[in-house]
Amino acid sequence: MSGFGDSLMKRGASIRRSLKFGGKKDKSGRQELLVPVSEGSAEERKEEKEMDEEEEEEAVWEEMDESYTLPEIPNTPLSVMQINKLVEMEVLEEAHLNLLALRQEFQQELEQCGEDSSIELSKKEKDLNLLYGDLRKKVNTIVRDSNSLPSRNKMLLVFVARIIQEEERRAGTPSGLQDSWMEAWREAVGEGVQVKVENVHLERMEQNASWLAAHLGLLGKTIVEDLESVKRELRRSYPPSFKVFSTYVRSYHRVVGQHLKKLELQVTELKDFYSLLDWIINRYKSERIMGSLSLQPDMKDESADLQLEGDHLNTLKDKYCCRVKEEIKSALKRIIDLENEEVWTDSKTAEKDDGFLDCQFHMDIWTIVKGKVSNSSRIDAQLEQKVITSCLQELKEFPKSFEAEFKRHCSALRPQPLWTEYHITYINCFTALQQHMEGYRDACPAEVEAFSKETKGLIFRLMDLLEDQFKEEVKPYLRRMMTRKWLTTDEDFKQLYSRTDLLSQHCALLRPPHVQELASRLHFHVTREYVGQLMKNNYSCKNRKHEKAASKIREQCGELRDLFLQDMKSTHEWLYAVGDDLSDVIQQKNKTDIKNHLQPLVEHYPDFSRKHLVAILNFRGLLRGREHQLILQRLTELKKKQGSSDGVDKSQVLFHDMQVTVNTDCLSNLPFSCLSFLLPDN
Repeated sequence: MSGFGDSLMKRGASIRRSLKFGGKKDKSGRQELLVPVSEGSAEERKEEKEMDEEEEEEAVWEEMDESYTLPEIPNTPLSVMQINKLVEMEVLEEAHLNLLALRQEFQQELEQCGEDSSIELSKKEKDLNLLYGDLRKKVNTIVRDSNSLPSRNKMLLVFVARIIQEEERRAGTPSGLQDSWMEAWREAVGEGVQVKVENVHLERMEQNASWLAAHLGLLGKTIVEDLESVKRELRRSYPPSFKVFSTYVRSYHRVVGQHLKKLELQVTELKDFYSLLDWIINRYKSERIMGSLSLQPDMKDESADLQLEGDHLNTLKDKYCCRVKEEIKSALKRIIDLENEEVWTDSKTAEKDDGFLDCQFHMDIWTIVKGKVSNSSRIDAQLEQKVITSCLQELKEFPKSFEAEFKRHCSALRPQPLWTEYHITYINCFTALQQHMEGYRDACPAEVEAFSKETKGLIFRLMDLLEDQFKEEVKPYLRRMMTRKWLTTDEDFKQLYSRTDLLSQHCALLRPPHVQELASRLHFHVTREYVGQLMKNNYSCKNRKHEKAASKIREQCGELRDLFLQDMKSTHEWLYAVGDDLSDVIQQKNKTDIKNHLQPLVEHYPDFSRKHLVAILNFRGLLRGREHQLILQRLTELKKKQGSSDGVDKSQVLFHDMQVTVNTDCLSNLPFSCLSFLLPDN
């Protein structure tokens, strides 16, 4: 055994000189000879070898060349047990040379035997495969642990690199091995990286609400520290062709990508999805990790992107958006619940903001949406777009949900003033909410339009309810206009005016543009119904009462006009003249003067027709006769002169659909010539 030890150490010294091939030289330039060591135990030889390596480390650490000189392969290899022992002791260079010798010996014997290989040759092949398997396992272990124990493996990696180089060089020869040693080395690097990543501390989410953010912070720190070690130490143990730093970077890209996919399975909360996406898209490639100054300039030519499987990133973004929708949905439900608990249940009076009835939940919703959008924009523009879409899709359902709950809880309040206040409040609130969301129209036009359509629908229905409520309240008073009672008392008109004045006060609490819209619609309704009573033949003025009636119409129309146009800012200014125009016709003392006052009425209201004039004349007390016919004839001339009514502004039609009660008197519409024989002179 002492002979084996002595031979082993001599060969080892020769191998080290060959593999390092750039060792120390004396001043004369000659290679410095290594002094043979005395024989001893395997452990002693290993210790002496490590000391020898430390002495020469500085020379090797400076640079490792690509080229090398393979030491002389022994003519006679050591025994299988001896080679196996060398592998266990990590005397890799000696073990590898003996394996090469054993391969050489096996190849020669195989060529001599041809097809008639002996059992002994088969046994040698099996031993050779087992020894190479052990060597590869040892190499794998050394490479895997090299980034965890860099100082221990520094010199071992030099020999590992030369073994890999030699085996890769021989791969194309008849005696070469099929499996790639370089690929096995890359796999071992990946395994080492995986060990590093899996050893990063990870708390349970029950223990720490910020478990994922904390873990990702530690993971980033581990990556930087490990790559700094590779750059500073490990890469110098390999020839340049190994591209050590690049291999470690790519391994981290792959291993971390797989690690994050496993972590994702534990993620349930939006903040953790945010942490994961932000780390993947921004932090990983930032100066905190892959863009760290300490890794430059080596990272200059490397990709800084994680290696994620398939469409994993988009899937993660979709999950983030689903969680956003869930949180928006929950927040909207809570807003409705709070409105019920704090307002509807207690019949709480609506609050005012800047003189208008308002509630603040539109600001709450806007703040929530802005927060979601703002957070996503810090990750990337694509996610921001997806989040805006998700928020608007969920918001689209809110108007109908709110309306259903509002009706369920507040329909019993009708027609109390509080019912009206609530409607005005929510018209203002949803108008403001719609305006807030308009800011996202450029990003998501279709979604904003869909939400706007739902919101406008709710506002329209709330406005309709307000309008219908007012119409219902003033209906009995309007129906008693142009009657005997109306002419003798102002009671009904005062009630009409009082309700309209209250409407004006409510409109003052409604924000533009809906205040003008509601005021205009009700201005038209009241004017049309008021004038419409003239068409119903409820009363006919006699004994010069038409003058009093005309004066009353002028005065009352003026009061209503002032309320609608001045106080409520109705846009229907075209209705301004109707009271005066009708009064001018009705008040004329002489019947012959009536036809001279028709032109303003026809000009202002082109849809005013013969049947309407007949009704006005009936109210005035002019039911038939020559003047009656002449007045109608004059209207016909004015209408003909005016031309076709096809060009009439359809938005300014007052009389067209106004119901006129037909006079059943069979003589009332006969021409004057047909009635002349009934006159006293005839």
